[in-house]
Amino acid sequence: MKPVPTISLPDGTHIPALGQGTWKMGERAADRAREVAALQHGIDLGLTLIDTAEMYGEGGAEKIVGEAIRGQRDKIFLVSKVYPHNASKSGVVAACERSLQRLGVEQIDLYLLHWRGAPKLADTLAGFETLRDQGKIARWGVSNFDLDDMEELAALPGGDACATNQVLYNLSRRGIEFDLLPWCAQRRIPTMAYSPIDQGALAKSRKLQALAKERGATPSQIALAWLAAQPHVISIPKAVERAHIDDNRRALEIKLTSDELAALDGEFPPPKRKSPLAMI
Repeated sequence: MKPVPTISLPDGTHIPALGQGTWKMGERAADRAREVAALQHGIDLGLTLIDTAEMYGEGGAEKIVGEAIRGQRDKIFLVSKVYPHNASKSGVVAACERSLQRLGVEQIDLYLLHWRGAPKLADTLAGFETLRDQGKIARWGVSNFDLDDMEELAALPGGDACATNQVLYNLSRRGIEFDLLPWCAQRRIPTMAYSPIDQGALAKSRKLQALAKERGATPSQIALAWLAAQPHVISIPKAVERAHIDDNRRALEIKLTSDELAALDGEFPPPKRKSPLAMI
């Protein structure tokens, strides 16, 4: 099995281009052992980037992640996110402290503002910088920011330190390609794609099913392979079933041809005009 390819962050750090999401984990105690085991299986396969958030299971997902990475923290690139209503200058510091406690770690590798809320961006950045100065986060970024948000962020003192923008991006949600994706790529800010299989909807696509059959793959693998072909993009699919995790990992073995990519463009056309940022 080939090593997981990496993407470079603006500071030169290389991180896996395929990771593991945790949305909807940590919501039921009965699922805890299975979710922990799933994350650990992914880590064994080289999927060592794990994305979580204080919102997921109201901290429950962070506890799952903490258990999964115990004893192997040095292998992991850990991403978490702060609620907008906690993103004031002092609030973001307090929220991060709580996340660190739940995760059982001393530092979060990448800490994101989950989406924009009432606090001023400048105040959120000030909180991020405090956390970075204290060594509690290594770097910060944002999530669900459209181009105007990114431009506003970049204009702030220190705003150019943003390490990533995590957004909804997949074959059927390509709106960011019109302006946001190239803007970020030009500044070497990777895009982190959540819901890369569109919450399973892409697995039902007849086009993907046909292509998958030809390639001896699954439709979900084709969807992930398409994202892997996009430069400066990191995918964070969520999976709990061992077979699903194995499928996600094997998607990295699929290199789509130019003809296949063109056929997918025909079925899922790239945008021709600006559209509002899609969110879930």
